[in-house]
Amino acid sequence: MRITLLFIILSFSSIVYAQQDDRITTIDFVQILKDNKDEAVFYYQNNWKVLRDMAVNKGYIDSYQVLETPFSETEPFHLMLITTYANEAQYDLREDHFGELIKERGDLKLLNEKKPGEFRKVLFGKDMVRHWKRN
Repeated sequence: MRITLLFIILSFSSIVYAQQDDRITTIDFVQILKDNKDEAVFYYQNNWKVLRDMAVNKGYIDSYQVLETPFSETEPFHLMLITTYANEAQYDLREDHFGELIKERGDLKLLNEKKPGEFRKVLFGKDMVRHWKRN
């Protein structure tokens, strides 16, 4: 009985006091405006994703994801853009690195004459999201 209780307490404490690993993530919550999904998809595939592919290849980021989610009145966004950095050093240099990549990449690629502010809105973002260590 005491061993079982001890095991339960130790298991619970490992959940409560989970250790963080070195990764840091940023998440942007994006709303697509006025049914401009084609423009938004083109924009993120030909700009945001391209820059992240370049960043992964240069070791500037660990990984990235684009997640699509159902829109609702309580959660009024369509996309979650996730960029994960291997450590705080990568995270701290993100502006410099993406500035370099934007210059290297060149002009913004758009589907038509609509500018990003016309077809998407970043509602809010979360920075410094920490990861728990995997067991």
